[in-house]
Amino acid sequence: MNLPLTLSDDQAEAHDRVSAELMSVGIDLGEGTTSPAAEGKGSVLAVVGKAGSGKTMLLASLTKALVAAGVTLVSGDYEGKRRKDRRTLAVLAPTNKAASVLRLRGVPATTIHRILYTPVYDPQYEKIAEWLAGTSPRPVVEGLTDVALDRAHAFYQTVASIPGALAAAGLKGSDFIKGWKRREEPLDVGFVDESSMLDERQFEDLKEIFPTLVLFGDPAQLAPVGQSGEMIFDRLGGTRRLTLNRIHRQTADNPILDLAHALADDRVGFEAFERLVEDAAKADDRVVIAERVDSDLMARSPVLVWRNATRIRLITAFRAAHLAPEFELLPGEPLICDGIELPLKHRKKRIDLEARGLIKGAQVIYLGPGNREGFAKLHVVGAEEPQVSAASIIKIEKPDEAEPYIPHAAKMGAAFLHGAAVTIHKAQGSQWTDVQVFAPDLYAAAQSGRMEAGLPLWKRLAYVAITRAEKRLLWVTRYRLGKPVAGLTIADLPRAAAPLALEPVDVAP
Repeated sequence: MNLPLTLSDDQAEAHDRVSAELMSVGIDLGEGTTSPAAEGKGSVLAVVGKAGSGKTMLLASLTKALVAAGVTLVSGDYEGKRRKDRRTLAVLAPTNKAASVLRLRGVPATTIHRILYTPVYDPQYEKIAEWLAGTSPRPVVEGLTDVALDRAHAFYQTVASIPGALAAAGLKGSDFIKGWKRREEPLDVGFVDESSMLDERQFEDLKEIFPTLVLFGDPAQLAPVGQSGEMIFDRLGGTRRLTLNRIHRQTADNPILDLAHALADDRVGFEAFERLVEDAAKADDRVVIAERVDSDLMARSPVLVWRNATRIRLITAFRAAHLAPEFELLPGEPLICDGIELPLKHRKKRIDLEARGLIKGAQVIYLGPGNREGFAKLHVVGAEEPQVSAASIIKIEKPDEAEPYIPHAAKMGAAFLHGAAVTIHKAQGSQWTDVQVFAPDLYAAAQSGRMEAGLPLWKRLAYVAITRAEKRLLWVTRYRLGKPVAGLTIADLPRAAAPLALEPVDVAP
């Protein structure tokens, strides 16, 4: 992990507070020692701060210290046999995209879903996984050569990812999964990033599994729908909520963060904020005033909007610009998972789809039709094993029409909407290198006068939208769409590993 050498005062204070909490449950970060977990009442701490305040730096630093103390990391790809004396840590995020943002920063994260539900593995997988983890001897696997095992081992020594190591050997970890079951036994310590996205049910599930839970979140983001502007960590008392105030990430020179934090000034209205965006664009090419939406960029980085009507109009214009047939999808079109349409009696198959990354809000790229009727080949953005073949119901909404048309439909399965434009609510937890923010929608939100948790809604929307941009912010000022320069493609997506010993598993309803 690339970690800071020193922590700021507020980070150090939060680090000490979390360390004291861990020491009370038998994990001493100072001495680098652990003792078996004792039965007792669960505890929840929250570390909150705005974008750039160093939450991820602190999470990474604490994760490194826990590993150094002998705590075992539990991830979604493999979990070793339970031992009474073993202490564990799971680093979680609500979505695959949010987990992948952490992994790119060196933090081994997985999704909440992959911890709530544990896979039932083929014994061959366990042999390989335990060998890679250093707890079992080198296995002999039918159909897998010594050269392939050597490739897997070499990869794992560089990146501690069992799915990645298997891919290096020409296998997919999901090929070994025979089913899924709800976790029956609790774990130990859980770190949850993007906790502003947690709803009440997820929070209760996490408290059942983790006796020690540390939440990391941004209080300036949008609360989950249905929670009246309240976030889970808002309920914690003063001593259970730690606040990071200093802005760390590119502190000296980040115009995107400067704009995000300017929204906290009560004197800044929408028109004044647009002047700030214009001034930033004149001074720095990381902020761009755009008179039209970039249709090429929409294929991988959706336009962020407030209103559904705007979203649908932009998607329609995007498909027309790329000459997409009305009743057919082109490979490379972006999709957003809208949930799983399966009756309750198919609970196991629902879990299988969700565990492979097809959870509500997941970003997906359409690769083409599957090998079976009603199936689609999909790339799940942010998943460690991104390519799946799944029974899919793909819906394309059209302006002024109550019902979407469905160019691709199974009777049951994962449901998708088009993803060239998404609402800012659904963009939470994600980051893209370049982000287009549709300013006319934010202006409409400002004109509505709506408030959320004591702040103008347009400011919360603008804050979330702006902070999705990792390197470049495009502030789109007009209802226009530029013609695409390049066609839709899937050539930029990593290819799936070719299975050697096992046949790939399709996910059927």
